[in-house]
Amino acid sequence: MSLQNLTSDQIDQTRLGQIHAVKKESLLVEIAWEVANQVGGIYTVIRSKVPSMQDKWGDRYCVVGPYVHPNVEALFEESEAPNDPFGRAVRKMRDMGFEVHYGRWLTAGRPRTVLFNPFQVYKRLGEIKYLQWEHHGISFTPDDDLNNQVVAFGFLVKIYLQCLTDPEVNARPVVAHIHEWMAATAIPELRREGTPVTMIFTTHATMLGRYLAMNDPEFYEHLAFYDWEKEAKHFNIDTRVRIERAAAHGAHILTTVSEVTARECIHLLGRKPEVLLPNGLNVSKFAISHEIQNVHQKYKEKIHDFVMGHFFQSYAFDLDKTMYFFTSGRYEYRNKGYDITLEALARLNWRMKQAGIEKTVVMFFITQKPVQSINPLVLESKATMMKIKETCDVIQKQVGERLVWESITGGNLQFPDLSEYVDDTWKLQLRRTLQTWRTNMLPSIITHNLVDDKGDEILNFLRASNLINHRSDRVKIVYHPDFISSTSPLMGMDYTDFVRGCHLGVFPSYYEPWGYTPLECMVSHVPAVTSDLAGFGDYISRSTSDPESTGMYVVKRRNRSFNDAANQLTDQLFAFVQMPRSERIAQRYKLEEAAQHFDWNNLTSYYEQAYDLALSATQVP
Repeated sequence: MSLQNLTSDQIDQTRLGQIHAVKKESLLVEIAWEVANQVGGIYTVIRSKVPSMQDKWGDRYCVVGPYVHPNVEALFEESEAPNDPFGRAVRKMRDMGFEVHYGRWLTAGRPRTVLFNPFQVYKRLGEIKYLQWEHHGISFTPDDDLNNQVVAFGFLVKIYLQCLTDPEVNARPVVAHIHEWMAATAIPELRREGTPVTMIFTTHATMLGRYLAMNDPEFYEHLAFYDWEKEAKHFNIDTRVRIERAAAHGAHILTTVSEVTARECIHLLGRKPEVLLPNGLNVSKFAISHEIQNVHQKYKEKIHDFVMGHFFQSYAFDLDKTMYFFTSGRYEYRNKGYDITLEALARLNWRMKQAGIEKTVVMFFITQKPVQSINPLVLESKATMMKIKETCDVIQKQVGERLVWESITGGNLQFPDLSEYVDDTWKLQLRRTLQTWRTNMLPSIITHNLVDDKGDEILNFLRASNLINHRSDRVKIVYHPDFISSTSPLMGMDYTDFVRGCHLGVFPSYYEPWGYTPLECMVSHVPAVTSDLAGFGDYISRSTSDPESTGMYVVKRRNRSFNDAANQLTDQLFAFVQMPRSERIAQRYKLEEAAQHFDWNNLTSYYEQAYDLALSATQVP
């Protein structure tokens, strides 16, 4: 199956002109659970796209979300509702007795924003749920609070769109673009009641697809044969799947983010998407131009600090011959490709030893699992190393000052014994601190104490394969089961800075509707591995004849065995380790050029095509 984003193929040119005229007068409301509410990857999609949407739609654009984030006041600046259609609809809802927040989302572009507190209609949940069951066959259990919030939010979205399309409030056409099932319960009700609003629904990943892929190693081979009702009940997600299906069929246009997810929509939602909406980023935000290599060096040195604190108390290795690889994202062992990454790393370790390659690869796994605390030994090692550095700084300053004085004032032209310039107190302190720091234990493969250490799949693989940071290992492992931030006592740097300091991102996903992590690497000028089962990897495979030349490596996993894919990844990693430094630097600069394609200023054209197609179905006779 191949989908094309070619509006002109679906709409004749005369009607296209009429549609564009209508669109120039239309209002666009973009609705998502992630507006001013950072709970997933869609937050990045909506937030990063805002400036480009503002450029195209101006004051005809508004975003709608839930008033639920615990720190919402830091993300949202409330203000008086203006006398424009969006503001008048807000005031109309307030006159009806609803709590409605109007203001600006404090992100780039500062879009007009309307937020609803779903808890305000909890007293009406019984009625709201009954209508969903009576009209659309969607049943709700009383004990699922997320479902309760979602259906309450959907009810408020429906009321707002009905207010916005009230002729006394607004005479312009209204386009509502709704993202994901969590914002979608309004769609079937609006369609049933004949509300004059043009609706586009985007599923970024089907609910059922994610669960099936995690549990079926032959998900793609079985995709055409699943019984969606049976599987939804099996995974206890029947309500959410039915919401998603009702939205997919109730919207005027169904869209998704990639060819990979489009196949899921056909078989699991029962509708073929009309338009694909590839995800992008605000590339200018990441631009550093000629500073690419200097910035990489700056943050690589910060990673050096962590690595010295983590490994050097046990043994040292040459940091000038060390490469930093990483993977990150939600902890889904198979879906995110952690299983194949670990297998490839074990094979890479063996290959590097056999080939006598003296380089070291430090591989970081950055994800999130329930933890009890940071490992005290890891934290103590980092703190002790910092004390060693502070002591050395004092000694360096003391030696420098005395050397300058003796050189200027002394008559001896012989180079002095610098150790004579260091006080015995500092010599003793440095010696004692080093003695305390040194250990015969192996460096830990994990930085935190997990709640479920024995059940962790990453740890179980590392222990079973004996990839546990032996001195002789060419591949070292740092499993960091918490997301990186500048407040972390271990890393002390933001995730984006950490990425810039690394040499390669590794994301050979088995299930990934799009995949922002390799795209974030691209815009940060860091080479990355993806797979053809990830939407992003599939996209660049189709649009680029030789992605590796620009630093993007694609593991072919479709219709391939696990062993075959692991061998491909091992080959790619082994080749990258041996690549001359000059070629790796050249890749970084090529990535800067390649990233421009994924700037929202280019990719919002796909959204405009979706709006054209939807308006052709609802507004132009």
